[in-house]
Amino acid sequence: MAERPLTLMAVHAHPDDEATSTGGVLARYAAEGVTTVLVTCTDGRCGDGPGGVKPGDPGHDPASVVAMRQAELEASCEVLKVTHLETLGYADSGMMGWPTNDQPGAFWITPVDEAADRLAELIRQYEPDVIVTYDENGFYGHPDHIQAHRITMAAVAKTDVPAKVYWTTVPRTALGEFGRIMRELGVEWAEPDESEPQLGLPDDEITTWVDTSSYGTQKYDALATHASQTENIFFLQLGRERFTELMGMETFVRVRDVTGAPTPENDLFAGLR
Repeated sequence: MAERPLTLMAVHAHPDDEATSTGGVLARYAAEGVTTVLVTCTDGRCGDGPGGVKPGDPGHDPASVVAMRQAELEASCEVLKVTHLETLGYADSGMMGWPTNDQPGAFWITPVDEAADRLAELIRQYEPDVIVTYDENGFYGHPDHIQAHRITMAAVAKTDVPAKVYWTTVPRTALGEFGRIMRELGVEWAEPDESEPQLGLPDDEITTWVDTSSYGTQKYDALATHASQTENIFFLQLGRERFTELMGMETFVRVRDVTGAPTPENDLFAGLR
């Protein structure tokens, strides 16, 4: 009997999140024969509508946005060769403080235990060796990212299945370089406000550095499927080569491990193969 292939599960908040922070690892590990499972928690209804129309503005139809973003998500999965796409279908909560945070069905107000039970079912079904999600602050404080973190960690506790769990992050040196390049390209880029939680981590606190530069074109093309969202337009304007230069290393913090693999490591599956 053939040995079961290794499995990676990425738990994300919205359509397009899979491309920005984990597009490289999803593409790389799929190419290496790993089964990849993407779980997208919300429907993206608080994203831009056609022509960049914003939620709450005339012409923004949440149902149409949901349909559009589902199609984009499916196209992104094709580009990244994702083996299985699972959508939990919660309503996008919008940014912190928006009225949509508290609307019926919003992911932000869904009981953590309820959503974690649904995710735990998927974990038992797919038996992922590695799970990737966000840190406690959802990387930048978005309520749906924070909730995705909460339900993932609760589901891991319920199942005790994955050998390794990671949170996405960015090295602070890379953020500084990114800001420099943005200013060089004439993009307004504010320095971090020291009174706010800082994004990313010091380089020496990052446990896992995965080189995905060989899959930069796939990552770029996956993001391009989500071109309806204006925040993605800038990255697409960089072109594939500059985009890969900036986004070709994906970094993580390992928060669960039963393998004893030493850190820093350059492979999410270190100790498993």
